[in-house]
Amino acid sequence: MVVMEMKKVIVVTIGAFLNAVALNYFLIPANVYSSGFSGAAQLISKIVTDYTPFTLTTGILLFLLNIPVTILGWKKVGKSFTIYSFISVVLMSLFLEVLPIQQVSKDILLNAVFGGVIAAVGVGFTLKWGASTGGMDIVAMLLSRRKDKPVGTYFFTLNSIIILSAGFLFGWEKALYTLVTLYVSTRVIDAIHTRHEKLTALIITKNSTELKKAIHAKLVRGMTTISVKGGFTNEPKEMLMIVITRYELFDLERIIKEVDPGAFTNVFQTTGIYGFFRKD
Repeated sequence: MVVMEMKKVIVVTIGAFLNAVALNYFLIPANVYSSGFSGAAQLISKIVTDYTPFTLTTGILLFLLNIPVTILGWKKVGKSFTIYSFISVVLMSLFLEVLPIQQVSKDILLNAVFGGVIAAVGVGFTLKWGASTGGMDIVAMLLSRRKDKPVGTYFFTLNSIIILSAGFLFGWEKALYTLVTLYVSTRVIDAIHTRHEKLTALIITKNSTELKKAIHAKLVRGMTTISVKGGFTNEPKEMLMIVITRYELFDLERIIKEVDPGAFTNVFQTTGIYGFFRKD
């Protein structure tokens, strides 16, 4: 357990560093904006610097923006997820302050593409290990836990505000290149982890009782049990069907490996849910 937690901290640290590199060496020098709270911090920093006599760095703003959602996450989502997410935010803010803002290339397209790829690699591996980079991920987790609302709408709204604001204030070319960054990031995250907000897992196991207890102890989810039979052996088994968010995939995978490593699991995208999603 301790080794697993140490690995998780290392992955979160690497992810935070990659995000800071993407911003300070590619996106910020090119005035191309990231997605979510990182992009919002970039945009506010640029507005404050250009239109007021004050200066607020992206790292400080990113930290400040994440404080209220971290408090909400701690109260409503779960301590483990929130702690690692906040660690990621603190480290990313620190790296943003320590690393110099330096232009690697004068080509805005190269900056948009490589900035998006590097940031997405950091985000993708952070998500894959059951943590997040804070910001909208905590908001998404909170909404999926409490109200089961389509969180994609909130991501789209925030990113639209960032793109439109960048276009009005700094030129539509910057906004269009920001779209390139968002598209590249989405594709890379999808390749590393998953961009789908909700997933359905079908778990065929001979140890359903122990597995159900372990899942219920960790995840706030209900599940359906279906009696099945092996196609070749005719051996009776049970299939557990559970719908989770992408942030819970790491925990589910770890539970299955610990309780029944021989279980057959199929995970696929869920596009819509009707009825109860969370365990009361």
